[in-house]
Amino acid sequence: MQDSRATHRSRRLVRAVAVPTAVALAGLLLTACGAKDDASTTGSGAASCVDTSKDTIKVGSLHSLSGTMAISEVTVANSTKLAVDQINAAGGVLGKKIDLVLEDGASDPKTFAEKAEKLISSDCVAAVFGGWTSSSRKAMKPKFESLNSLLYYPVQYEGLEDSKNIFYTGATTNQQIVPALDYLKQKGITSLYLVGSDYVFPQTANREIKAYAAANGIEIKGEDYTPLGSTDFSTIVNKVRSAKAGAVFNTLNGDSNVAFFREYSNAGLKAAEMPVISVSIAEEEVAGIGAQHIAGQLTAWNYYQTVDTPVNKKFVADYKAAFGADKPTSDPMEAAYASVYLWKNTVEKARSFKVEDVQAAADGVSFEAPEGLVTIDGSNHHITKTARIGEIRPDGLIYTVWDSGKAVTPDPYLKSYDWAKGLK
Repeated sequence: MQDSRATHRSRRLVRAVAVPTAVALAGLLLTACGAKDDASTTGSGAASCVDTSKDTIKVGSLHSLSGTMAISEVTVANSTKLAVDQINAAGGVLGKKIDLVLEDGASDPKTFAEKAEKLISSDCVAAVFGGWTSSSRKAMKPKFESLNSLLYYPVQYEGLEDSKNIFYTGATTNQQIVPALDYLKQKGITSLYLVGSDYVFPQTANREIKAYAAANGIEIKGEDYTPLGSTDFSTIVNKVRSAKAGAVFNTLNGDSNVAFFREYSNAGLKAAEMPVISVSIAEEEVAGIGAQHIAGQLTAWNYYQTVDTPVNKKFVADYKAAFGADKPTSDPMEAAYASVYLWKNTVEKARSFKVEDVQAAADGVSFEAPEGLVTIDGSNHHITKTARIGEIRPDGLIYTVWDSGKAVTPDPYLKSYDWAKGLK
């Protein structure tokens, strides 16, 4: 059922972007990249093929439009397109309209790496917006570094990383996981059960959670991983129930969350007795799971559709007008949307599309995003973000029950926390 919905969303997205993508590809065939940005070079010394001689500039959109992660990533690609369309309607970037070249990472890290190389070397894009899982990001990272291009990565992740070729516009650890743990501690939670997908982000996040727990008197009752796309959670849910932990910390990704929460609900486990706090479930996933299976559970993000500001109300209205009145907005979508504007603002500050110029100009570049004002930290290429704990309600939306009050400065290596010393 989930695969069918994800495929249907994917087809709608492809139809939505077919015209601009066709234009971009046609331009590529006609110009063979045209005049090159002759002052920009790749890490290997070869000249960049980014074409700045025309009245358009290409950027890439690389998300999973198929596979287990499509439930989450199709809408992120949609919000990327929304930002591009808005910027184009307002005159573009440095007077150039943006041509969006769409690619499907197909929920596979190897495919993400291959498509990233294609976008950089064949499509000659000035930047790429994409990725969700840390496995996909880590697969792409060497491509962007060796070919000296820019990736704007829009999803919360485990931290302990930075790259001059990546801008991380989702939360790092101290902007999501640490606030979630602080919130649980404040609520009197003294034990946790850890459930996650079996790949980089959940494994690293849980090492960080265990380090925090050891320093804060929180007992880890159990820790289980399952492959991405898993749908059988009967054994794990039985173990969770038997453990009688104070709360479950959930780092599952993709449509595995659907099976987990339905099993959790069917087993009679309730948020009032054993709450689950999730860091990869947003409004889109709630719709797939069914609000009746997840109402009352907690999330840790930086943005919810219900954020009550004029900027967010306009963003929500614009997204629904473009993609359907019944379509929710979510944190990764908002971060992807902000990514495009941060790239635009940095390019305009630099007055250049060259990678080196964008990198040099990035520090302090801001955007009044739907989540609030975000600002790039040039020292680590992360951005300031407001931490928010949310509760999922029966209407399928998530409502803030706690926030940090101000934007949190990114600390991807957790240098300001004594308990994190030794983490790598």
